[in-house]
Amino acid sequence: MTDPGHGALPAFPAGAPLETPVALQRRGIRLRPCIAADIGFLTSLYRQLRIAELAPLPWTDAQKHAFIDSQFALQHRHYLTHYSHADFLLIECNDEPIGRLYLSRQMSEFLIIDISLTPGWRNGGIGTALIRHAQVLAENAGAGLNLHVDQRNDGARKLYERLGFIATDVGGIYTGMRRPASTGTQNDQESQVN
Repeated sequence: MTDPGHGALPAFPAGAPLETPVALQRRGIRLRPCIAADIGFLTSLYRQLRIAELAPLPWTDAQKHAFIDSQFALQHRHYLTHYSHADFLLIECNDEPIGRLYLSRQMSEFLIIDISLTPGWRNGGIGTALIRHAQVLAENAGAGLNLHVDQRNDGARKLYERLGFIATDVGGIYTGMRRPASTGTQNDQESQVN
């Protein structure tokens, strides 16, 4: 296992800022386009998300980190290749990175490619506010909103169901979920409240 060579990773496309929901702005949270300098944090975030999966393996910590880093590099290249027009956004609180939101806003269907927060920032309503914000953006464009959830993550699946997503397909360990386009009135109000 070798270091993925973060310097060799492709750069993020130049992105435009995406408005941060007002409720999150009040908490000091903002969204901004990812830049090359964010790769270190994004790799660390990915490690935090995946390290528990490798706990049963008899590898050293260095081997586990090298493997996860290589997986991050592969994922990064895949996302930039297949979703080159997506918004690759860093989530910050008081200028400290706490997560990422990758959102593809195509004409007929939007896709939450990834939404991840560091462990200390989970279960505080940030993810819910960002999903509702993506719902409003999709509804304003007359688009449906899609995402994929790990089948082992019951908490996330239940959250998505509460937010109006329905399961559409199962492939491997992931379930595809979709929230059809709608009028947006209820979600516009909810996003202002939360």
